[in-house]
Amino acid sequence: MIPRRKLPLYGLVLAYGISQLGTLMSGLAIPWLVLVTTGSAARTGLVGFAEMAPYVVAQAISGPVVDRFGLRRSCVTGNAAAAVLVGAVPALYAAGALSIGSLFAIVAVAGAVRGAADAATSPLVPRTAAYGGVPNERAAGLNSVAQRTGMLVGLPLAGVLIAAAGAPTVVLVDAVTFAVAALLVAAAVPVAATKADDDAAAAASGQLTVRRYLSRLGDGMRFIRADRVIAGIALMVAVANLLDVALDSVFIPVWVHTRLHQPSGLGLIGGALALGSVAGALAGTWLGPRMPRYLTFAVGFLLGGCPVFIALAFSSALPPVMVVAALGGLAGGALNPIIGAVAYERVPAQLQASVLGAFRASAWIGIPFGALLGGALTEWIGLRDALLVTGAAMFLTTLAPFVFPSWRGMNRRPQPLPSGEPEAVAH
Repeated sequence: MIPRRKLPLYGLVLAYGISQLGTLMSGLAIPWLVLVTTGSAARTGLVGFAEMAPYVVAQAISGPVVDRFGLRRSCVTGNAAAAVLVGAVPALYAAGALSIGSLFAIVAVAGAVRGAADAATSPLVPRTAAYGGVPNERAAGLNSVAQRTGMLVGLPLAGVLIAAAGAPTVVLVDAVTFAVAALLVAAAVPVAATKADDDAAAAASGQLTVRRYLSRLGDGMRFIRADRVIAGIALMVAVANLLDVALDSVFIPVWVHTRLHQPSGLGLIGGALALGSVAGALAGTWLGPRMPRYLTFAVGFLLGGCPVFIALAFSSALPPVMVVAALGGLAGGALNPIIGAVAYERVPAQLQASVLGAFRASAWIGIPFGALLGGALTEWIGLRDALLVTGAAMFLTTLAPFVFPSWRGMNRRPQPLPSGEPEAVAH
């Protein structure tokens, strides 16, 4: 029997996992639709950019707004709006009215709405965890497990459904998952579980003028710049995400299209990666409070980054790529619980909406350009050389925690300052 005060956290995590399931399915379906319709790797990259650029910008700038509007209300409203927008893609396709331009416009607006909703979801995790008495590592780990499970189920299912029913049907499933997520948060997360301390409540109250909005936004960015651990994580993850999106949105679809000629390969590779990721995230969730954060993070990033690029570059067979993807997912699966716990502990409650949104946006800033980079490199130098170049860049990025001593500050767990002033970590 689940204790009643833990239900809000579990409901929030379940809603996030369901929305991720659909998002990851459409994340394969929409690029595949563009690729097989136009035959252009560059346009495949552009559609990924059209969705992710507004998503990242919205996360960066909407923290003060969702704080004032209400985190729970913003999460529910954003997911409901995303359901309507994403559902418009298969509706227009069925009516014969879906052009490339209209597809780009819809995914751009949907990306912005999702970014605002996720800016509200991030600070809800530590608040519902505190309400239920759940350690930060465990709460962050559960959130990561939900995401990885969405990958595990969504990616193989997407490959099967794309082959069996077509890409528009998969996008329709994504719309339904957003609607379900909105209903779950509304039903499972009471207002009492979303409250922070009195200082946070006071900071969020009052009229949100332009001056107040800019001040709150500036507070978040100044905090990130001052805390070298948070800033270092954001920068490293930004580069890794840039390269990972090039891999997921362009390199893997092109590799499957040119070497396997069957869309089911998309789901099999994604499923292998997700299976390893779920196992790693589960281990991180269970063992997180007892694991050395710095060493786990550094080794996990190193082993989870470069190898899959090299496997795709030198193999034309599916099984070895799946094995490397699964091992890479296993190594990288414990990273998000660590990142989440570090962020929850270092950021004062009254700044969490602004800081966590800006932090996530900073870490994701390369994502919109990853698809563009992957498409441009593939058309310019070919798939194999593109994989080798980006794989080498990933390897150099994952060496950062071994080179810079400030990363060892991940093992320290400072209490956030009551005033909300950032605490810098010395080299």
